[in-house]
Amino acid sequence: MGGMAIELRTPAMDELGEAVSVLREWQQDTVMQLHPGDVGWFWRAGTEATAAAIRIWKRAGEVLAVGLLDGPRLLRMTIAPGAWRDEELARRLVADVVEPNRGVLPQGKACLEAPMGALIQELLPEHGWSAGEPWTPLHRDLAGPVKDPGLRIELVGPELARVRAVLQRASFDGSPFSDEHWHAMACGLPYADARCLVGYDDEGDAVATVTVWSAGPGRPGLLEPMGVHREHRGRGHGKAISIAAAAALKEFGSSSAMVCTPSTNTGAVATYRSAGFVRFPEVRDLCRDVRS
Repeated sequence: MGGMAIELRTPAMDELGEAVSVLREWQQDTVMQLHPGDVGWFWRAGTEATAAAIRIWKRAGEVLAVGLLDGPRLLRMTIAPGAWRDEELARRLVADVVEPNRGVLPQGKACLEAPMGALIQELLPEHGWSAGEPWTPLHRDLAGPVKDPGLRIELVGPELARVRAVLQRASFDGSPFSDEHWHAMACGLPYADARCLVGYDDEGDAVATVTVWSAGPGRPGLLEPMGVHREHRGRGHGKAISIAAAAALKEFGSSSAMVCTPSTNTGAVATYRSAGFVRFPEVRDLCRDVRS
């Protein structure tokens, strides 16, 4: 591999499939990392915006790393399983992240998400980056049966897009999510292996929602996002919709269901654990202070 230049690319819209494909192949049950579902959820902004937010690193035509600019100052990245300790790649990634003229992250405050154990996690602190806030990954094995969630579950199609959007806004303060966002997301490549679910209580009210993303049979699926209507919390609906999400991923043939939430959100952690998810060790982004 020596002497082969590493190329950084922002893909054209018709090249997005390559990024989604490798993200599927790289998923592992033991690692929380950038998932095709993360790209799929971002796709609510449209295909053009999604392509503009993706970064791909290649060497000799092989994709070694994929990043998603999930906001102007957050790069979420994962690396090919065989390249986590590749020093040439790690140093190139560091240069592209640290230097603002590389077109990856701007000068000043910025954060990077990368797999724990990847060499870049050890190199960035040499440039003044430090650990950010802790996040808690949670994992549910899908080898066994998934019980009935206890909510009436409906699969979201175009006719329920508005209900799905209203639930999103009622679950997350400040969310601008609209039915137009849902339609854009549903047209994205990753949504071919995804489902949106809405849960209804005994009174017929839409109380909870989740979107699940498969990475293919035998690979972990992702919950992103899951929310409960603010007027219907404290009644077990978060647990129920999370169980429904696990059941949907099992139907896809997923090996497990995974989710990640800020460790400070103790309510969310407790909800997922009540739905059969097991905590993994905390993970942290690496961040550069605004003064750097």
